[in-house]
Formats: sequence, structure tokens, C-alpha cells
Amino acid sequence: MCGIVGAIAQRPVAAILLEGLRRLEYRGYDSAGIAVLESVGQLQRARSLGKVARLAAEVSAHPLAGTLGIAHTRWATHGEPAVRNAHPQVCRDRCALVHNGIIENHEELRREQRAAGHRFTSETDTEVVVHAVYDALIAGHPLIEAVRRATARLTGAYALAVIDVQDPDHLVVARQGSPLVIGVGFGEHFVASDVFALLPVTHRFLFLEEGDIAEITRESVQIWDRQGALVVRPVKESSVAADSAERGEYRHFMLKEIFEQPRAIADTLEGRLVGARVVPEAFGTAAAELFPTIKAVTIVACGTSYHAGLVARYWLESLAGLPCNVEVASEYRYRRHVVPESALFVTISQSGETADTLAALRIAKESGYATTLAICNVPESSLVRESDLLLLTRAGPEIGVASTKAFTTQLMALLLLTVTLGRYQRLDEAQEARLVTLMRSVPAKMEQVLALDGLIARLAEQFVDKQHTLFLGRGELYPIAMEGALKLKEISYIHAEAYPAGELKHGPLALIDEDMPVVALAANNALLEKLKSNLEEVRARGGQLYVFADFQVPLSDAAGVTVIRLPETDELIDALIFTIPMQLLAYHVAVLKGTDVDQPRNLAKSVTVE
Repeated sequence: MCGIVGAIAQRPVAAILLEGLRRLEYRGYDSAGIAVLESVGQLQRARSLGKVARLAAEVSAHPLAGTLGIAHTRWATHGEPAVRNAHPQVCRDRCALVHNGIIENHEELRREQRAAGHRFTSETDTEVVVHAVYDALIAGHPLIEAVRRATARLTGAYALAVIDVQDPDHLVVARQGSPLVIGVGFGEHFVASDVFALLPVTHRFLFLEEGDIAEITRESVQIWDRQGALVVRPVKESSVAADSAERGEYRHFMLKEIFEQPRAIADTLEGRLVGARVVPEAFGTAAAELFPTIKAVTIVACGTSYHAGLVARYWLESLAGLPCNVEVASEYRYRRHVVPESALFVTISQSGETADTLAALRIAKESGYATTLAICNVPESSLVRESDLLLLTRAGPEIGVASTKAFTTQLMALLLLTVTLGRYQRLDEAQEARLVTLMRSVPAKMEQVLALDGLIARLAEQFVDKQHTLFLGRGELYPIAMEGALKLKEISYIHAEAYPAGELKHGPLALIDEDMPVVALAANNALLEKLKSNLEEVRARGGQLYVFADFQVPLSDAAGVTVIRLPETDELIDALIFTIPMQLLAYHVAVLKGTDVDQPRNLAKSVTVE
């Protein structure tokens, strides 16, 4: 959600901070700000509503020349989008800080601080933190100790970067429940909530653990863990290119990422398939020993990742013969559970920092699951570090808020998991070999679907003036219908919902008329005849049908029915193939409606708070 950038260097840092903010725009935000210490006692701050470009214009008009600074993009939680609520927050011109996360006990601290004489200038929960740091500073404590004392009073999640007007040689950061990385340079160091922000200045990073506090100078980094012990976190080299977060020839990041899916899927498979078999060690060195003992699977995720889990349930139960439960993380963490015997707990997250999914994992680790597995796109993320087993999706940077290649690579990762677990249950070598062949065919099939881009762009014109759309699917294509509805509502703001086609008579049929398009996914499988009957129910009531159909499906255009032909595929990989036209349809409708495709309103890329 919110974005943090900080720097301490021998050179002016304002341009570095602003570029870092620009690179974090994909996370979603409503305001931005920067504070730079130009000399002892001289703190300059600029804040603005809207895009980082507006803040950059303000800084250009009134340049900032300091070598120590912090910056932030804010996604409003406590307090409306307003300049007074934008970060950095400052206390009595002495200290400034930026904050990601939510301070749950802010009301209690606010009452105490008001009683002590503090005046509040914002409605943010963040302001109680800067006041707490200030109180410790004027009591005579150095900045590192002031931050340590302030965070000891906090309940909730935070990533903090703090500077003291009277100490130009130190930048202090802290992390609890919200990601923060330190970029390592030569005679300079940087901090950010995401490595992408710092790629123009460094490829070497230290990843802070839960509860860490760090004191950063131009020459050194010292880190203390939650117990107060001095620790060393390893320096890791990022292989992500500095230009990987650029659109290139594409109009939007989302379109670029849709077209990157064949390559991303190939990357997901690389090294995980040997001959006609899946390599169990792809999930970790202990997987070959643990997987034969697994008798059930629980999958927990949010949003698009949850839809991937729903598809995997069909695969795990039909192919591997394992019972599978799939839950929304924000629900799982707040209810009592029955843990199946010898169960694998799987979490799915693009960022690996999704707050609800992380909380669910931590609960699961105390609940008696046999082991935990993370399916994630970010190797240094909290979810990866805290899970027993891991499969990286290798989707590469995904900048568009509406997930595309992250979703399909999650699907492929889950298919790899299904085949691996199935080997110890009911799949013989011949069956596994057939499944591996089908997995290898997916990138080429996706290229064929992407060739339909122009056709789908023209089809999108039929949706632009509509207020509602219904998506229908059966079997493993029902979650893909859910994903199609989610994409359309996310970026075009058209209300959309998905139903299992067999549920039409149980309510949705009442909504059908000529003004409500119905998108149906028709695969050539055992449910096809049932689906065709459901579609006739829509036609009989004047509904306008748009059917995405496997080439083998015996359907044709008719009054009220438009058929979009997809390449011949197989039931096992239908979910991966049918996803792409859903993404393209949502994209082109949003473009025609003129919405902000990559940064839709009210949404953020990485949801690091509840």
C-alpha cells in the first residue's frame, strides 16, 4: 500500500527519493511527501495530494539540497486524503518520520499525548509515533534509543524511517508487520518498502526481520533484533533490472504483463521439470520426505490468489485424491479451525507481504499442520522467510494493480504441486508424463490466445455503456469466471459478479435482460451439455451472451449469442488458457472507459494492512 523511501549520502538525495516514490506508484496512494535535512536545524518538507509528479513539480520550484531525507506515498487509512495527513509527519520541527502500517492503540496514545501538551495537526495514527520519538529525544536519548522507546509502546503494524533535525548523521528505521529493506551503497545507504524503489542506485539489499531496528549512517548499518541483540542480516544481490518496472512499447503495465505471461509460465516451469517428471526438490530439500506423508491440503489467500486456490482445489481432489479446503485469509485468521491430520498448509501471495495471509500462516504454524508451503513471487518476502517450503512463481515484477501474470504463474505453481503430491497418492508414471507434457504446452497455447487481442478489443465496445455484467463458469472455470468478474470491476468500475452456471435458477436469472451482458466460459469437458442448457436459459430471457469457447465446442453465433473461439486445449490446463481473454476483456473495456488502468481508484498493489 503506502511506500517508503529514505537515503543518507554524501550527495543531495531529493532526486533519489522522488525517483523512488515514482517507482512505488504502482502500490496505490493518494498523497506524497518528502522531508530533507539541509543542515543542522534546517528541515525542509514538501507534501501534496495526487500524483508524485505534482510533488516533484513543487520540489523543482523550491529545490531541496540535503544529504539526509525520507519520502512517502500515502494510501489513506486514518484520516482523509489531505495535505495535513500526508507524510512525513513532523513534531515541533525536531523530528520527522514516515510510516507504513496501522497503529492499533493510537487512540490511547493520543489521549496521553494530548494530556502531556502535544498538539495534533493530523488525523493520522502515525502522528502519535512522531510525538513519542520527540518525547524520548528531548529526554536526552539518541535517535536510535528514542525510536526503540517509541516502538515499545506501539501495538499494530509499522515500518518506520525517522530522522532527527539535530542529528544529520543518522537515519533510524524499524519494522514490525510491514516490509522494509536497506539498500547498501558505498558511502551511502538507502531504505525502502520495496526493492524496486532503489534499483537505480543499488542492487545490494539487507532485508529486515520482524522486530528489527536499524541505525544507518553513510558508512555503516547496525541492526538489533526484537530482543535487543546486535545481529547481522546477510546482504543479498537483486537480479531485477533497473528498467524492469518500465512499460516499454506498451500503453499500460497491465497490457505488458498480460503479454509477458507465456514467458513467465516458461520461467515458472524452468528447472522444475526433468524429463517426464516434476522435481519434488523444487519445493525445498525437505519436500521429498514430507510430501508422501500429506493426507490433506489447506490453502489460504486473498483476492486473485484466493481464486488460484479455488482452481487448485479441483486439481488436488480430482488428480491427487487429496481433500482440499480453500479459505480467504481474512476470514481464516478470525475463526476456529479443525486441522486435518497430516495436512499441508499452503499460502499464496504475489508480494509475500499480504497482512492477512501472513497472519494466517503464523496461526497455522502454531496449530499442528504437518508443514507449510509458500507460493510467492518475491524471494525475500516475509511469507517466504517464515514458511517451511517454498515455490517461487518467477513472474517477475508486476506493476499493474490488477494481477495478471502473477495469477497464471500461481496457477502453474499449484499444478506443479498437484502433480507432485499426486505421485504419492494415485498418479502413475504415465499419467504424470501426460500432465507434464500438457504443462509444457501452456506457453504456446497462451501465445495463440494473445493473438485474439484485436478481436477482444472490438468486443469490449459492447460493454462500455453497461452497468452490470454476469460471468458464468462450471468446474474449475467457475473460479476463472470469478477472476474475470474481479478484473472487470477492479479496472473498469463496472459492477460484475460470477456464478456457477448451474446456480442461475437460484437467483441470478432474475437479473437477466438485454442490458446485462453475460460472459460464459465453455470448455470441452463433461459439463459442456449442462452449461449449454444454462446458456439457453439466458437466451430465452433476452440476455446477451458472450461465450468464450474451446475450438471443439459445438456452438455458433446466433441472435443474442457471440462466440469467441479459443485454441483447442485440455481440461487440465483450461483454467490457464481461459484466464487470458478475461484479462484482455477487462483491460480493453477499462481503456475505452478512460479509467486509470494500472492504478485503479481505492486499490493498492500490496495490501499490507488488514
